[in-house]
Amino acid sequence: MSRAALSSSATRRAYQLVPTDGGSRLDRVEDAAPVPGPGDVLVRVEAASLNYRDLLVRRGQLGPVRAGLVSLSDGAGRVVATGRSVTRWREGDRVAPIFYRNWVTGPYREAYGPSALGGGDTDGVLAELITVPEASLVRIPDALSAEEAATLPCAALTAWQALMVRGGIAAGDTLLVQGTGGVALFGLQIANAVGARTIVLSSSDEKRERAEALGAFATVNYRGMPDWDVAVRELTGGLGVSHILELGGPDTFDRSLRALAAWGHIAQIGVFTGFGPRSNLIRLQLINGTIDGINVGSAEQFEAMNAFLVEHRIRPVIDRSFAFDEAEAAYDELTSGRHFGKLVIRL
Repeated sequence: MSRAALSSSATRRAYQLVPTDGGSRLDRVEDAAPVPGPGDVLVRVEAASLNYRDLLVRRGQLGPVRAGLVSLSDGAGRVVATGRSVTRWREGDRVAPIFYRNWVTGPYREAYGPSALGGGDTDGVLAELITVPEASLVRIPDALSAEEAATLPCAALTAWQALMVRGGIAAGDTLLVQGTGGVALFGLQIANAVGARTIVLSSSDEKRERAEALGAFATVNYRGMPDWDVAVRELTGGLGVSHILELGGPDTFDRSLRALAAWGHIAQIGVFTGFGPRSNLIRLQLINGTIDGINVGSAEQFEAMNAFLVEHRIRPVIDRSFAFDEAEAAYDELTSGRHFGKLVIRL
C-alpha cells in the first residue's frame, strides 16, 4: 500500500472514546487512515486485547480523556507501509506496539507517562490502521497468533517486569497471585517456567480448577476463606510466600503483608479495590521485605520476555475472542470479571 494511496483515499474503522458525564462512551467511526511520517510505521492491527486499565480510562478514573481518543493499549498486527527514514521494519513484518511509546530502553522516567497508548491524549490500537514510531514496535514470536500476541504488551510485560526484572524469581521460590486475569496467569506461567511454585486466589472453584490444570501448586477460595493470608502461610509451612503480585489494592494489601515471607517481595500492580493507602508498613520493615511499583515495561524488556516465551513454549491464555462489531460486549465482559485469562477483539 503506497503512501500516496493512503493520503488520498484510504479509510479505516476505529473505536473512539467520547467524554460524557461520569466517563466516556465508545463510538465506532470510519475516518481517514493515518499516513506515516518519516520515522513512522503504518500497522494493520489484526487483534487487540483489553486490560482493567481500559475500564479506568473509560470511567475517567485516570484523568481526562481527549474527545475522539482511539481506545485500548494492547494490539498486534502487520506492517503495511513505512516512512522514508525507517530502516528496521518492512512490509509484512509481524509486530506489536509497546505500551509506553517513549520507553524503549533503560529505567522508567515520569516523562514517559503521557506516551501510554489508549489514555489521556495518546491514541490506542482499536483501529484497523495505526501509525507507530519505528522504535516503539517489537517483533512478535512466530509461534503466536495475532490474538495471542495482542495480550502481551501490558499484562504479560507487567508480570515479566514484576517477577524477572525486579523480583528475580527463581526455582524454589513461592509466588502468590490474586485472581485469574491476564497478569495473574502470565505470572503463574513464568513462575512455572523457572521452577517456582504458585498459589492462586480466586472466588470461583471452577477457575481454581483451571488454575491447577495450568500448573498452580495450590489455590485458595478467598470468599470461603476470608483469612486467606492464614491459609497461604499454612500452605508454605508457616513461612509465607517469597513473591506476591499485588493486584487488589487497598483492601488486600494488609493481608498480602501478613502472607509475605521474610526477605519477600511485593510487586504493587493493581487497584481492583480502589485507590489510596491504608496499610501500616512497619511489618515490611520488620521482615526486611520490599515493595516495587510495577508499571508495564520497556521495548527492551518486551524483547527479552518474547525470547523467554519462545524458549519455554508459553502461550497466552485467552478466555474469549470478540468480533470488531462486539467491542462494547468485550468491555461488558471485562467489567463482569467472569473471564479466565485475556479477552481479545479481532479486527
